[in-house]
Amino acid sequence: MRLQVERFLTRLRAAKNRSPHTLRAYRADLEYFLAQFAGLMPGDVDRSHVRRYLAELQSGDSARATVLRKVSALRSFVGFLRSEGNLNRDPFLGVPIPKRTRSLPKFLTESEMDEILNAPNGADPGAERDRALIELLYSSGLRRAEVASLNVGDVDFLSGTVRVFGKGSKERIVPVGEKALTCLRVYIRSRGSPGDGEPLFANLRGVRISQDGVMFLVRRWIKRSSLSKKVTPHVFRHSFATHLLNHGCDIRVVQEMLGHASLRTTQIYTHVSLDRLREVYKGAHPRGGGQ
Repeated sequence: MRLQVERFLTRLRAAKNRSPHTLRAYRADLEYFLAQFAGLMPGDVDRSHVRRYLAELQSGDSARATVLRKVSALRSFVGFLRSEGNLNRDPFLGVPIPKRTRSLPKFLTESEMDEILNAPNGADPGAERDRALIELLYSSGLRRAEVASLNVGDVDFLSGTVRVFGKGSKERIVPVGEKALTCLRVYIRSRGSPGDGEPLFANLRGVRISQDGVMFLVRRWIKRSSLSKKVTPHVFRHSFATHLLNHGCDIRVVQEMLGHASLRTTQIYTHVSLDRLREVYKGAHPRGGGQ
């Protein structure tokens, strides 16, 4: 069974072009499944195994998104076993699967973003890098994995854009604001003008910053501000999208900048913007309910 898992992950890596993060998660999820059924052979997986596995997942304290990902990993693996002729039935047939619930994304108000962006730089090594990274996250709505993988040559200062490779290594071009470009220029000059192929953001040893490193730097920056909220790199991304829509940006343009394959993924931000519109309406319309 473990051999089949390795072949499945190799297939995903080669054919589906999945991210390393997804592959690591799928590996852990499938190892967890195998641990529940020691000695299980590929052709023996049936509905009883799936039902017991679902019951185990839902009885714990895992987040709903984690449960759904584990189920998705197993379904994909089962599909692989069937396509390879190792399993002649669908063990998920007739088994109720928990539904995905879409919660509104957490985001910051524009004044809260100003508090963060105006936080003092500090005199510690890497302060210029940190400001450039924070400005870029909000300016372009990038994922932390995308920021970590950027090279110096991916930023086009003439056009004011950055070339990003998102999920599935899909390339997109995203605008960068003037403030972020200025901070990036200062930071790159402080490194002695590195070559285009070198990492855009590096640690103090000159090695490319990791995704965890991006998270660490964001948290450290937040501590310098007066904001007491828990803020992650993805909150910057949510705030980027929400603020654009609040100011009338077309949702399909936002979809393109975020790198969403489906417009449905981007539409969750319209709910946030509609809440803002309702507030404005109530306060401005004579019959809107405001005082």
